[in-house]
Amino acid sequence: MPIQKRTKIVATLGPATQDRNILKQMILEGVDVFRVNFSHADYKNVEKTIKIIRELGEELDTTTAILGDLQGPKLRVGIMKEEVVVEPGDTISFCTGEEFEGDRNKVYMNYDNFPKDVKPGERVLLDDGKLMFEVIETDGKSEVKTKVIQGGPLRSRKGVNLPNTAISLPALTDKDKKDAVFAISQQVDWIALSFVRHAQDLKDLQAIIEAHSEYKIPIIAKIEKPEAVQNIDKIVAYCDALMVARGDLGVEVPAEEVPLIQKELVLTAKRARIPVIIATQMMETMITSLTPTRAEVNDVANSVMDGADAVMLSGETSVGKYPVQVIQKMANICRNVENSSLIRVPQEPPHVRTNRYITKSICYHAAHMANEIEASAICTLTNSGYTAFQISAWRPDAHILVYTSNRRILSRLNLLWGVKSFYYDKFVSTDETVEDVNRIAYEKGFVNKGEFLINLAAMPIVDKGMVNTLRVSQVK
Repeated sequence: MPIQKRTKIVATLGPATQDRNILKQMILEGVDVFRVNFSHADYKNVEKTIKIIRELGEELDTTTAILGDLQGPKLRVGIMKEEVVVEPGDTISFCTGEEFEGDRNKVYMNYDNFPKDVKPGERVLLDDGKLMFEVIETDGKSEVKTKVIQGGPLRSRKGVNLPNTAISLPALTDKDKKDAVFAISQQVDWIALSFVRHAQDLKDLQAIIEAHSEYKIPIIAKIEKPEAVQNIDKIVAYCDALMVARGDLGVEVPAEEVPLIQKELVLTAKRARIPVIIATQMMETMITSLTPTRAEVNDVANSVMDGADAVMLSGETSVGKYPVQVIQKMANICRNVENSSLIRVPQEPPHVRTNRYITKSICYHAAHMANEIEASAICTLTNSGYTAFQISAWRPDAHILVYTSNRRILSRLNLLWGVKSFYYDKFVSTDETVEDVNRIAYEKGFVNKGEFLINLAAMPIVDKGMVNTLRVSQVK
């Protein structure tokens, strides 16, 4: 059996991935999660593509997850009348209200509370930070006067970042609410929320999910604002995964601070035992070139070595020329570095006595015991997926094989580091079930005769309760 990749790859869907055959090749090369970016999504297209991905899942016997990524409050300028190039020292006004065509004196801004929220001295960044303005004054109603600090071409519809301003916009816009309801109707496996700043943003999304779905859909908090970095401990308590979205983060905070923030966020996620995705510009060159730069290869490798569960591609797969080859390259980098002894995740045993303490403790000991006895696999039966999250977080050397009769969580678990999930619904007696899952592990090539396996189960097995049993067995 070829070496299995354990770090998961998230690929963004787009015009380059409409074709069924390309999607199939991407799955075969190692895509674990497909991301729907609702900033550029057409519902009909999304519905069609999700249907193809699920059909391919049945055909290839895989469980690729679908992640719906909400746009969040994206601030933009309006349309420009003509090409305007601003120079340092120029003054220009950002105006709200009725949309108009901008010129070199004033430009439309789609954020009505901007004049109220902003203060003199604060920065306004445009087009991923390429243009920089400083606020001189605001009338508090509809106009903000700024001075150009860093000039360049001011183009239509470019994104705006306000790194120093406390924005009064909610993280969930009306468009996001509509997109979230659509994503829920498509039974996506994960929903990501952009520009999270406070725990409340996540609670609001949770309420929408609860109102429209009988199943809990886990939430990914995208960290791309300085406030989110400051509030990270509260945010982690209300989300199911983190995404380090380095694009906007690199504009909102000085670029040289991003590498350390990335490492701290990965560590925070690992301590909280939730998955973390590293995103943005990972293999950017491969949008147009067949070879990544050395720096990009290093970036992916370092993210894996920091302990990321998943690495993400954006433009590389949504609009790039080589969506299949970029997956191939990325999977090779992951495979090459992920078995290194340099990768460290926090190993303190669970100590907070929650009602899941027993399960957590069993998962912790299973991961450590597997390393100690050199077991080839940890097989766990689960109904909620909780044990899969826990075992994955301890990064054991053994394969993590998860068996569940709950089809809704099968593909969700595909985001977790090292986890392989299988549909299984024959819960008879403990002995028979353990023999059965071990046989499947053997037949699928994860274990060989004579090797050890660790089995986790809830006894009595028919009750499908919380995991309370750890058992070591040997492949006969």
